[in-house]
Formats: sequence, C-alpha cells, structure tokens
Amino acid sequence: MSGTTQRRVTASDIAQAVGVSRATVGFVLNNTPGQKISDGTRERVMAAAARLGYRPHRAAQTLARGNSRIVLFVMPDWPLEHNMRRYLDEAAHVLDEAGYSMIAYTRHPGDRSRPLWESLDADVAVGFPAFDADTVASLRAAGVTNIYPDPSGSAPLPGITAGTKLQVEHLFEIGHRRLAFAAVPDPRLAALNEQRLTAARQAAEQLGLGEVGACTVDHRDGSAVAAVEAWHDAGVTGVVAYNDDVAAAVAGAALRAGLAIPGDISIVGHDDSPLAALFVPALTSVRMNSAGLGRFVAQQALHLAEGRPAPQAVADVRVNLVARESSAPPAG
Repeated sequence: MSGTTQRRVTASDIAQAVGVSRATVGFVLNNTPGQKISDGTRERVMAAAARLGYRPHRAAQTLARGNSRIVLFVMPDWPLEHNMRRYLDEAAHVLDEAGYSMIAYTRHPGDRSRPLWESLDADVAVGFPAFDADTVASLRAAGVTNIYPDPSGSAPLPGITAGTKLQVEHLFEIGHRRLAFAAVPDPRLAALNEQRLTAARQAAEQLGLGEVGACTVDHRDGSAVAAVEAWHDAGVTGVVAYNDDVAAAVAGAALRAGLAIPGDISIVGHDDSPLAALFVPALTSVRMNSAGLGRFVAQQALHLAEGRPAPQAVADVRVNLVARESSAPPAG
C-alpha cells in the first residue's frame, strides 16, 4: 500500500484538461450568472470534472458565496420522542427547500470533544431550549454571529409549558379539585419535568386549587402502582402526566389496582403521540403543533442567514387539548 495520499483534483486541473482558463472553469462549476459561456464548453468542463473525480472544496465555496448554507440545530440530551422528531423533520424540510442543510447536534453533559460549531462553519446556530450565556460566548468566539433564539431575549422561542396549563384547566373544568402530577423517570428530562410541574402548580393556584403533589412514575419498578394507590387514598381524582408514556403507566397501574378510568381517576397526557389514541382507554392529551414550531424556527433561521422575511407571528405554533376516554367528571 502506498504511503502517499492522492492529491485533490482542482479547478486548474480541469482547466488544463479542457484547454480553457481557470476562471471559465470556476464560472461553470459555480454556475455564476451573467457569464457568456457556450453550452459546448459547459458540457466539456462538467464532463472533465466528473472524469477526474473533482469534489468541491467546502471552505473555498463558503468564501466565494459568503455563507456555508448550513444551519446547526444544537439539541439537548433528551430522548428523541414523537414531537421532537416532527419538529426536526419539518425544520429540515423547510431549510432543504431553501437550499440549506440542517445538522442536528446533541450535546451531552461532560462532553470532552470540541463543540461542533468550532469545526463547522454554520450560518446559523439554533438552540432548543435557548442557549445559556456561556454557550452564546463560545458560539461567538467561533465566529457564529447568527444565533436563535436571540440572546437578548427579543425573539424567544414559544413557551413549552403552555400544554401543562391546558391539562390542569381541563381537569378543573370537568369538576376535579384534587390533582397530582405524574413525573417522568428519565433523568435527562429533569429540567423540563420541573418546568412542567411548576406550570401545573401555578395553574392550579390561579384556579384556587390546593397543592399539586408529584410522584415519579416508572412502569418498570412498581412506582406507578404505589403512586396511584397513594393518590387514591388522598382523594386525588385527576392526574396531570408529563407525557403520554407516563399517562399510560398511570392508567395501567390504576387498572391493576382495580380503579376505574375515568370513574375513579381521570388522566391527561401530553404530546398526543400515536400511543394516546391507541391506548385503551384512549388518553386525553395535549397536542402541540411541533411541525409548526419546526417551520417557524426554520423561517427564523433563514431570516438571519439571508434576510428573508421573518415569520410575523407564532399563531401556527399552538397547543390544544384532545379529549378522549381517560378523562371525565369525577364520580358522584
């Protein structure tokens, strides 16, 4: 095996093979507008590029265009659930239609590797949730000037706890006065779990309800059954679940404990994943327009990258409650 590496084919190599100038090759390869180059010359340049195995030099293209046409989505260390997949899929679709590539990059606590933005010349960095001050400083030190959400706070992401307020309000409106919060066991979601619990307690306080107690619910270790029995003994009739998986764990535990759903206990999930409609009894859940959120964020990124019109409102990024069999007025 040879110890030498194969030299990259350059535009000069193509120019020599075709017998034209280096500038002509550059105009053809970059499809530069306003240049009078015959179709025959274009065909010969493209054929030589294919024959010689020419690959564009990313850094040179970026310098020539002034951008890389890459949007970096920096993701938290969360499980890739239904809503997150829809969010990323829609954002990628919008960016692709505009000629941009989306790269999703997950940061993990204690990462020892250099952050990707130090190696990748991204036009825009998108944080979900918003970047902290240290990350913003790191991005700017690496030359990333377009950051969303705006670090100044003038263009924040839509709130991610609005659905929790709907869960509490729904149970209140159908007559429940003692509520509990079923928390997710995944430690990666601890911060978001705490935000939703806080939102549930604030909503309950505004409605004049008592303290909303919380238990972590895991179908694998018996905690779901213990939580349901404790709630039932305390007179809890409505459960606000972190998501649909947790709601299903609560429902399964309640049925195993001999409780009726929704007669003895009503349960409201979050995310309206496919599980919610397929579960028996079907789960009342909060539906978030995660595809709309992905579209909104992608349009914001394009606005920052090249001055396209910014989305005027977040009306398409909405949440609504889908009532199903798992919630009803309390018995009696």
